[in-house]
Amino acid sequence: MIDGVGLWGGGVVAASGGLRRAYVGVFGEIDGVSFGPAPGGQLSAEQIVAHLVANDELMIQASEALLAGSPFAYYELEEDIHRPQLDALAAEQGGLRGLAALLHSTSERLCGLVDQLGLAAEAPVETHLREGFDLIVDEPLPWSRTLDLHARVHLPKHQAQLHLLRV
Repeated sequence: MIDGVGLWGGGVVAASGGLRRAYVGVFGEIDGVSFGPAPGGQLSAEQIVAHLVANDELMIQASEALLAGSPFAYYELEEDIHRPQLDALAAEQGGLRGLAALLHSTSERLCGLVDQLGLAAEAPVETHLREGFDLIVDEPLPWSRTLDLHARVHLPKHQAQLHLLRV
């Protein structure tokens, strides 16, 4: 279910401009801000940022596989499946500020790889993504399409969640 979301540049090879702009919005909600507790059952600010870091790492792996010429790449992200791992990552990084610094690093690395992809961005990647009921993908997609979903749907969703948690 990916209705209403178009390709970057009309299907042209991916570039990191839209992705970088989406991250700027996320960092505007994180950097120098205090957060309150999450409502019952929802992710905390730390968990959201840890989720984004973990997602960046998965996207970096798929991008690196494509750049290496791999005939197969795989990307899977389930929204709530890794809460204990998110908490462990937050503790490992010393909390929200450490996670934010790590997200700055992983997002920059991802954007740098995206800039290198060229035609490899159009390679199909087996994609399994579930973010609530808003975004469900279970099919091979051109990697540029998955990057577009990340920039135009996934990051803004978490940016809005972070905004609601601000104190």
